[in-house]
Amino acid sequence: MKFGVGQPMTRVEDDRLITGHGLYTDDMSLADQAYAVVVRSPYAHAKLGEIDCADAKAAEGVLGVYTIADLDAAGYGEVPNTAYAAVKNRDGSPMYKTTRPILARDRVRYAGEPVALVVATTEALARDAAELVMVDYDELPIVVDTAKAAEPDAPVIWDEHGSNIVYDWEWGDEAAATEAKANAAHTTRVELINNRIVVNAMEPRAALATYDVAEDKYTLHAGSQGVHGMRGNLAKICLNIPNEKLRVISNDVGGGFGMKAFVYNEYPMVLFAAKELGLPVKWTGDRSESFLSDTQGRDHVTAAELFLDAEGKILGVDVRTTAHLGAYQSQFAAFIPTLAPRGMHVGVYKVPALYNRVKAVMTNTVPVDAYRGAGRPEASYVIERLMDAAARELGIGPDELRRR
Repeated sequence: MKFGVGQPMTRVEDDRLITGHGLYTDDMSLADQAYAVVVRSPYAHAKLGEIDCADAKAAEGVLGVYTIADLDAAGYGEVPNTAYAAVKNRDGSPMYKTTRPILARDRVRYAGEPVALVVATTEALARDAAELVMVDYDELPIVVDTAKAAEPDAPVIWDEHGSNIVYDWEWGDEAAATEAKANAAHTTRVELINNRIVVNAMEPRAALATYDVAEDKYTLHAGSQGVHGMRGNLAKICLNIPNEKLRVISNDVGGGFGMKAFVYNEYPMVLFAAKELGLPVKWTGDRSESFLSDTQGRDHVTAAELFLDAEGKILGVDVRTTAHLGAYQSQFAAFIPTLAPRGMHVGVYKVPALYNRVKAVMTNTVPVDAYRGAGRPEASYVIERLMDAAARELGIGPDELRRR
């Protein structure tokens, strides 16, 4: 029987990968390619002043040094935000959506934000020249704590919004959950911190870009979790060109876990540089750079309540979460703590009433987005912690409480 339940399936990629015949982005090189290095902000929050590139441009082997002014002059757009995964506030109004420049414009909002791009004949020369880019920063107050970001006196990341809370979302039946609490013989409450996680994939992100002047077409080699979505976002939002003018190729990815699904600043940067220089341009992030630039996961503060009757059966669940989105909203960030786990706080149990409320906040940290289950493990964690805590409080075996 073909494709039967439980039938073993032969893996086809193992021999190639474990014998060193994989083809990752950084394995690729093209004739006459140049090498890009990103100049990143050392500050978590600062006004951006003059960017002096003169010494870097004059350095050995340097082919170009670029800032947001160059990308603006070329008609480039921005990095995609939550336009594809926006949610609404409790009152039905739209959430606040940030913009995200490809290179910093006027202000930096997290340590590691890209400020300039240096391209040279070798990676070593590009790194040397990057140290010669002189940037004036005027430091501003920061907030990095998830819970404190929602407080009225917290430093505001986006002045035009006037608050770090970008949405206040709800799902379920608050009245029913309130009634369940009033009728409960026992209420269990837990306060949880689901800490921030760095993805740290086997192969750091990398990109190799070319531009064909005769065809007026770009090609990008980059590890991704879906080339069609990446091409569409890059073409429409970053480059302002038709899809057919861009080809995206992903070979072996070297680990994604959600993090490699998104368009990052470096991809339109190298595409721009390849067109400007008429040469292939390659960028490979190192391990430290990955910690400063890749989307991270989770980072929730949650207060949850479980309402039980006298027999230990569930009457309702109430979950209130403050979710961290970072300094800029990544592509599916708004979706992860809200629509993705919607309803999953009941777990496998019979729960007559559920209410879930989520406030999302911005801080001076790397953006947060999908990671290993994209919000669902966080919801499962909440209900199971509630069940364990309730079993201890009631003196019932955790297996018995779950059976009931």
